[in-house]
Amino acid sequence: MTTGETYAEFAAREARGVSPVYERLASAVARDEGFLGLLAGLPAAKRQPNLFFGVVRLLGGPVADPAAFRDFATAHWPKIEAEMRVRITQTNEAGRCAVLLPLLAALPQPLALLEVGASAGLCLYPDRYSYRYGDHAVGTGEPVLTCAAHGLVPPAERPRVVWRADLDLNPLNVTDPADVAWLDALIWPEHDHRRARLGAAAAIAAADPPLLVPGDLGDDLPALAAQAPADATLVVFHTSVLHLVPAPRRTAFTATVTGLPGHWIANESLGVLPYDPLPPPPTGGSVHVLALDGRPTAWTRPHGQEITWIS
Repeated sequence: MTTGETYAEFAAREARGVSPVYERLASAVARDEGFLGLLAGLPAAKRQPNLFFGVVRLLGGPVADPAAFRDFATAHWPKIEAEMRVRITQTNEAGRCAVLLPLLAALPQPLALLEVGASAGLCLYPDRYSYRYGDHAVGTGEPVLTCAAHGLVPPAERPRVVWRADLDLNPLNVTDPADVAWLDALIWPEHDHRRARLGAAAAIAAADPPLLVPGDLGDDLPALAAQAPADATLVVFHTSVLHLVPAPRRTAFTATVTGLPGHWIANESLGVLPYDPLPPPPTGGSVHVLALDGRPTAWTRPHGQEITWIS
């Protein structure tokens, strides 16, 4: 897929109906030979829309108007390019806990959670957030994670977590204002509710930080997993991570994680992991496949806003 096609697909499949600003912007970049030429100077993995747009927002650039965006990005391209080369997309959406909760709550308690590609580790606190699935509430307090649930009965209680670890090539620290600024820049422009959620979730994580370990999801996973308490159920999980990993490394990771004690939860875009034929996914935007120990259980939306059980 060419860079132009990547931006056009992002506009049509991910941003449409979710972020009109990014839909317009991605469509404009997809047709702009000047931008496509600049992006061609970056490694393929560094050309992605979320990274480009997030860096421009981090640097104070405008995104609401494609023309103003073009003027800013062209004038500041050397600085933008330098940031894109050293950064990776690390969207840390606590709302994804709403689609993980039905699986986590059903496992033997207590849990030892190990997230790979965890960014700042905000998804390591499913026991501290509250949830609303339609009229069904789970827990109390802030933030409240709202999720439309189809084909399942939401859990009655939150899981009990006794250990949390974050394995990431570049883990972010929610007590560092620069790291929080990058997390904020990755939130799509219209999503003020997600920005408020980030603040509430970051406060929870800062009060009780997880174990932050810089490392590779394959090479360093067994050693970190071995640190989990023996009297807790180990759960290794990840969301929207493996599409950034080359296919051979995904295969190696799968072999590693399936060889560990405990359970493996994957929540990745359709096609990232191999599964037997699945029923048709819900229409109306990008979907993920939620799987437990390699078995698909549900369709989910990327930010945790909807879950549809696979019967």
